[in-house]
Amino acid sequence: MRISIWHWAILLLLIGVPVFFAVRSAAKPLQDPSALVGFGGWLMLLAILQAFSPLRTLVSLGSSSEGYRQLMTLPNGTLAVYGEIALLLAFVVIQVVVLFAMLLRSYRFKQLFMYQWFAIPIVFFLDAVWISAVMSAPVSLVLAGDALVMPAVSFVLTGVWVAYVYKSVRVRNTFDRAAISGQVTSAS
Repeated sequence: MRISIWHWAILLLLIGVPVFFAVRSAAKPLQDPSALVGFGGWLMLLAILQAFSPLRTLVSLGSSSEGYRQLMTLPNGTLAVYGEIALLLAFVVIQVVVLFAMLLRSYRFKQLFMYQWFAIPIVFFLDAVWISAVMSAPVSLVLAGDALVMPAVSFVLTGVWVAYVYKSVRVRNTFDRAAISGQVTSAS
């Protein structure tokens, strides 16, 4: 596969623009940290990504339908497919719970978001072990090709967001109980 200059330009835009704005916003002195409340800035981007994450998982599940049809013709294939679908649907439930915690501004959002991050490799590992055990195939065969790439990229990128969630003043002001109660008392 040949990568054109346009692919590199798009990659540069996808990485360079957010990095530019992150560096630019970090260079500005913060006038009033208590003003950073609610969905705005990077938290808005995280909210959008979190809203689309269950849909992305469901689309990935749907795009695997042809592979599932082929797998179901093999012995124990139906069991393998149903197990994988159950794991992915459980992950969708986790993503939806985290989304609702975020939208409700629950103080538990930060912890739930970290649990979602931990769930990425756990679901991947359980899926690989499940397919391997049910189909009596070695794990190396289940993990052949680029099967590790997308979960690894997803884990690393979500890890960056977890770091943001635990370091951000806006996130602290929006989701922490003490900050929320302080905001309510200062408004009255």
